[in-house]
Amino acid sequence: MKFLTQTLKKLDFGKIIFLSTLCTTAVFAQDVPDVPVEPEMFKGDIAWMMTATLLVTFMAVPGLALFYGGLVRTKNMLSMLMQVTTVFSLIVVLWAIYGYSLALTEGNPIIGGLSQLFLAGTSADATAGTFTDGIVLPETIFIAFQSTFAGLTCALIVGSMAERAKFAGVLIFAVIWFTFSYAPICHMVWGPGGYLLDKGALDFAGGTVVHINSGIAGLVAAYVLGKRIGYGKEAMPPHSLPMTLIGAAILWIGWFGFNAGSNLEATSGATLPFANTLFATCAAILAWTLGESFTKGKPSMLGAASGMISGLVAITPACGSVGIMGAIIIGAIAGFVCLWACTGLKSLLGADESLDVFGIHGVGGILGAILTGVFTAPSLGGTGGSDFNIGSQVFIQLEAVIITVIISGVVAFIALKVADLLVGIRVSEDDEREGLDVTSHSEKAYTSH
Repeated sequence: MKFLTQTLKKLDFGKIIFLSTLCTTAVFAQDVPDVPVEPEMFKGDIAWMMTATLLVTFMAVPGLALFYGGLVRTKNMLSMLMQVTTVFSLIVVLWAIYGYSLALTEGNPIIGGLSQLFLAGTSADATAGTFTDGIVLPETIFIAFQSTFAGLTCALIVGSMAERAKFAGVLIFAVIWFTFSYAPICHMVWGPGGYLLDKGALDFAGGTVVHINSGIAGLVAAYVLGKRIGYGKEAMPPHSLPMTLIGAAILWIGWFGFNAGSNLEATSGATLPFANTLFATCAAILAWTLGESFTKGKPSMLGAASGMISGLVAITPACGSVGIMGAIIIGAIAGFVCLWACTGLKSLLGADESLDVFGIHGVGGILGAILTGVFTAPSLGGTGGSDFNIGSQVFIQLEAVIITVIISGVVAFIALKVADLLVGIRVSEDDEREGLDVTSHSEKAYTSH
C-alpha cells in the first residue's frame, strides 16, 4: 500500500490527461469525415440589400431625372425626364438578358462569360457570395442591386446630350455603350478574375465603373453632338433650381444605398461607407460654396447642389476604405476641383457639356479614384494593411483610371457614330428651337390657364 501511494505521488497527472486527450482526438479524427460548412444567409442582410436596391432606383427615378430636368430650359424638361427614365429601364432589362453574365460571371480578365445569358441557372435557391466567407445572399437580389448601378450609369450620360439629342439615337447609343464599355469595365473592376481586381485596384462602389466611365462618355458625346444653338450667345439658365435641389437631395439619400449597399451585408462594415457618404458630401458643399464666394462674389444654390454631387462622386470609390477625416478631406478637395472643372476647365475644353457630367462625374471620379490610393493608408486613418504603400496603390489607381478613360471614350465615339448612321443623333434645328418636349414627345411640362 505504501509503495502504491509513493508511485501515485510521482505521476504527473497533467501529462497523463494531455496525452490521453491527444490520443483520443487522434483516434476519433480518423473516424470523423470533414463536413463542409453550409453557407449562411441572414434575414437582416436580405432586408438591407432590398432596401439598398430601392434607394439606388430612387436615385435614378425621380432623383436624377428631377436634377437634370430642373437644369434645362422649360421646353426640354420632359425630354430629360423621359430620357433618364427610359434609358434606366432599358439597361436594367438588358442587364438581366446578358449584362449580368458578361459583367459578373467567370470569363477572362476583360469580360465575363455567357453562362448566365437570360439568367440561366438562376433560381429562388441560387446564392451569391459576399465579402465574408460562408455568408451569402439570394442571387436574385444581388442581380437586382447590380442592375440599378448599370442603369444609373447609362442614364448619367444623357446630361451631356441635353436639349439636342434624338430620343431614338440616345437609346441606340445606350445599348452599344452599355455592352462594350460598362460591362467589360464592371468585370475588370468587380468581376471574378477581373484584370483590375486582380491588380488590386480599389473601387468600393463605382468610381471607375460608374463615374469616370459615364463622365468620359459624356464629354465625347458633347463633342460629337456639337453645341446647342445659341450656346455662348443666348442665356440658357436652369428653369427650376428648386427642382434641381430636390433631385440632388434625392440622389444624396439614395447614395447611402449606393455606397453602404456595396458592402453587401448589414454589418459594421456598412457603417463606414454610410458615414463617409454623409461627411464627404457636407465638406464638398461647403468647399464649393466657399470657392464660389471667392471667385464669383456670391455663393449660389446651383453651386451647393453641384458641390453635393461632386462630394458624393469623389467619395464613392473610397467610401469603404478611408476614415471619416480622410473622407472630409476628399470631399473638400472635390468641391474646389469640380468647381474649377465646371468653369475654367470647361472653357478650356470648349465643349457644350450641357449639365457638367464630365466636370462632376468625370473629374470627381478621377480625383476620388486617385485619392483612394492615398487615404486608404492606415497612417491616414484608412483600412489598408500594415504593408500598404501609397505610391504603389496610387499607381494601380492611375492604371484603372487610364484604362477606363480609353475604353469609355473609344466606345462612346463609336456608339454615337453608329446611332447617327442608323437614326441620326441630333434633332433638326427647327425641333431644337421649338423644344424637345413637343417635337419628340408631344407634351408640355407646364400648361398656361
